[in-house]
Amino acid sequence: MTKPPLILVNLLFFIFTAAVAIFVVPIEAYFNSFDWKEVTACIALIWMSGMSITAGYHRLWSHKAYEAHTIVKIFYAIFGAMAVQRSILHWCSDHRIHHRHVDDNDKDPYSANKGFWFSHLGWMLRDYKTNPFEDYANCRDLQKDKVVMWQHNNYGKISLAANIGIPALLGWLNGDVIGMLLLAGVLRLVVVHHVTFFINSLAHLWGRQPYTDQNTAKDNDILAFFTFGEGYHNFHHIFEYDYRNGIRWWQFDPTKWLIKGLSWLKLTYNLRRCPEERIEKARIAMQLRYATQKTLSLSPPNKEEILGKLQAEYDALMVKMTEFYQARKSFMDLKKQALIQSYEGLEIRYKYKELKASLEVQKNKWLDLSRMPLQYA
Repeated sequence: MTKPPLILVNLLFFIFTAAVAIFVVPIEAYFNSFDWKEVTACIALIWMSGMSITAGYHRLWSHKAYEAHTIVKIFYAIFGAMAVQRSILHWCSDHRIHHRHVDDNDKDPYSANKGFWFSHLGWMLRDYKTNPFEDYANCRDLQKDKVVMWQHNNYGKISLAANIGIPALLGWLNGDVIGMLLLAGVLRLVVVHHVTFFINSLAHLWGRQPYTDQNTAKDNDILAFFTFGEGYHNFHHIFEYDYRNGIRWWQFDPTKWLIKGLSWLKLTYNLRRCPEERIEKARIAMQLRYATQKTLSLSPPNKEEILGKLQAEYDALMVKMTEFYQARKSFMDLKKQALIQSYEGLEIRYKYKELKASLEVQKNKWLDLSRMPLQYA
């Protein structure tokens, strides 16, 4: 099978930046050292350019998970260009294809089923022509965004100004242009590249699948720490329009915190969240699937009895959850209408509390039962 032609510009660019980061930066550090200002600038620009990809390119523009003020969009556009991952329009077009055809080796631009190397970097080194939308027809909405089109039409200039101009200016102010270009320019770029690329590769190969196993996406707390919260990828691939990836308060998702924080300043708005009921039902459905698979693989003497109980308890839990979330909705509607102290409000409040307690009992019962097959392992 003939391989597609190499994209020499991409190949040489990755080789050059990697060589500088691996060899030149340590040599510079040994002979001249880097001061705290250069290190601080490098770290700051890693976060600014990296989160312009995660909060901007990804959650804002690819998935429309929230809306943002023009000032925020311009910031994302400039520092996203600093990450050198092509324009917003092109990046989002590829990413929407990825979600629509995830793991399809013929259609997914960076299918993880082709292996770590391909999904991490290889897909950018050859002209695979996996994006059929040369006119970006799958991003018509983005073509109406003035900031997106400004960046797209001036991408080369913006990228050069951001990658060379900003570090050079910081270096001039600090009295060491070369040191700043090496650390806050090249090393920063290489770090942001591979942090982002890990989402396409490792986040589809390493981790757990608490919400769906219909694709290769995984949740991984370690990856979340290094990818600005993008490591909760299993959740993201089933609930892609949620502005959060880490939905628990303790899950490391600085992109979520940035978006939420900006909303307090009225700079982001219409933050989209998937209903909790859908999330919980998806999680419990996966628990049933895992428990069923475990029971079938271990084949205990009372296999049929266990499978029957699992299904019965699952069905009972689904009924309880539906009743609970309906009652909670009624309760919240009354609170909004300031009718909670009325007779009707008291009735709904007590029913809500009763269903909440009942749901907790049912959940605990379900968890104990779903873990039962593990006793035979």
